[in-house]
Amino acid sequence: MLVDDAIYLTQRLISMDSVNPPGNEGPVAGYIAELLKKCGFDVETIPYGENRLHLVAHKGNMADKPVVLSGHLDTVPTGGAAWKINPFSGEIKEGKIFGRGSSDMKGGVAAMIVAAVRATKENPGTGICLLFTAGEETGCQGAKHLVENYPIFGQVKGIIIGEPTANIPAIGHKGALYLNVRAKGKTAHSSMPHLGDNAIYKAAEAVLKLKNYVFHEMPDPLLGMPTINIGKFRGGINLNSVPDSAEFTIDARTTKETDHFKLLNDFKQMAGNGLAFETLVDLPAVASDEKNPFVQQVYSACGITAGEKGYPKSMPYLTDGAILQPAFNNAPTIILGPGQPEMAHKTDEFCFIDKIKKAVDIYTEIILKGEKLL
Repeated sequence: MLVDDAIYLTQRLISMDSVNPPGNEGPVAGYIAELLKKCGFDVETIPYGENRLHLVAHKGNMADKPVVLSGHLDTVPTGGAAWKINPFSGEIKEGKIFGRGSSDMKGGVAAMIVAAVRATKENPGTGICLLFTAGEETGCQGAKHLVENYPIFGQVKGIIIGEPTANIPAIGHKGALYLNVRAKGKTAHSSMPHLGDNAIYKAAEAVLKLKNYVFHEMPDPLLGMPTINIGKFRGGINLNSVPDSAEFTIDARTTKETDHFKLLNDFKQMAGNGLAFETLVDLPAVASDEKNPFVQQVYSACGITAGEKGYPKSMPYLTDGAILQPAFNNAPTIILGPGQPEMAHKTDEFCFIDKIKKAVDIYTEIILKGEKLL
């Protein structure tokens, strides 16, 4: 049966192009919905734009704090570089499954589906909620939409976010403040630049100032120090004109110690006057208490003993956990998936087959043992 085979299911999900933009997660969500309905799950799909859907499925005792397994259905584009393997083939060789989304994170979604079906067959009363979102890759806007438009959120035992961690649990990740900054000038012929006002110079000077921004907060014990990156810069329309506009982006990755409001004001003051700041994404960091019983139960399922060296771990990237943790009353939230973190967004992306199979076992144990937690 298809829902017993996480590898074949991963292949099927990879074969459905859900590159974002535009997303087109609707067919993926619809396919999963039909599988889960046949297995006795209550399933709802929530519209999110044209050909785009979120999916929420649950089964068992939902009154007794279910476990939530969450993933996203969109992927990043395949990129400009040529792939050696068709990015939507799900081709298997040398113990790996290849394709866009294999690690980030259709392998994780497939493992969650198979684990949920397996666990509820073994114990029909076990409460489980599967939550698969559209629109994660461009800044978690899909999860925000879901939280604002679907009344499913309450007390849960814990949340698993299936982003790629190579099956190593992380109990937090950094937050994000994404900004677009615009500079305005006055156009003129490039042979008479004194008659214009060069917007690129304004933007470039601001970038060089922001490059040297120093974060003053203390290191976060879990997440370390914040970071800043200027990822895009654009200005001008042709070679022989003074540009009257320019813009760049700021990507600040933050910790629980970071005040986003203060950080934005610092950036504005440092960049100087005459620049317009637009906030694209403003999401908090995620952190959970390592001593929480759900966290310890996840550690156990992953074969990690209490006090083991190298733990707790956190991730530098952003996930839907930044939206879902506060929506679920700050439930313990763990990032845990079979994908390889270093393969996310890469050309010739792959996931190890053994990691997907292991993730099924881990998720199944988390669901079944989660029932015993208060």
